[in-house]
Amino acid sequence: MADSMGRALAARGIASLAIDLPLHGEREGDVRDLSLARPFAIISHWKLAVSDAVAALDYLAEHRGVDGSQLALVGYSLGAFLSVQLASDDSRIEGVVLAAGGDFPNDIPFERIVRSVADPVKSIRRMNKPVLMINGQFDRTVTPSQARRMHDAAREPKTIRWYPGGHWPPPTELDAAANWLATLFGLPLRQAS
Repeated sequence: MADSMGRALAARGIASLAIDLPLHGEREGDVRDLSLARPFAIISHWKLAVSDAVAALDYLAEHRGVDGSQLALVGYSLGAFLSVQLASDDSRIEGVVLAAGGDFPNDIPFERIVRSVADPVKSIRRMNKPVLMINGQFDRTVTPSQARRMHDAAREPKTIRWYPGGHWPPPTELDAAANWLATLFGLPLRQAS
């Protein structure tokens, strides 16, 4: 997302900051090493992700090259779960783009424990900000029914865009998301090159 969405945002004059969540990207470890049989390890990593994301927002809000009154979140997959939790708790966030985001699957182990720490549907219900969701019609990771549950729980204004694909959104949808954010911030729309 840093490369694809970051470029789409930059083409519209929107600065972005991407962070690697725990066990993702350049960070130590691998998310595939977590076991659903150890929910407290997952919760520990989740709390670290929330803390890191809040620190990133603090950094952006204070950065002299960024308008701290115009902050938004773009979350992809796991980042979408994180984005709704942050946006429901942080008044600095003006809008949210959720790429391949939705509710948890129906059959997650230790569901009550997990949802006591992170519940995307409960978070989006509390969130009072514009939300754009972009989801794949054939996504098997975050299924269309999971996306619909999230969208149904969101307050207005809300939009969901469906693309004919799987978990990774195509460039046209990322451009549409960047245009949505530009409109939210009153910036001129531009086509990505």
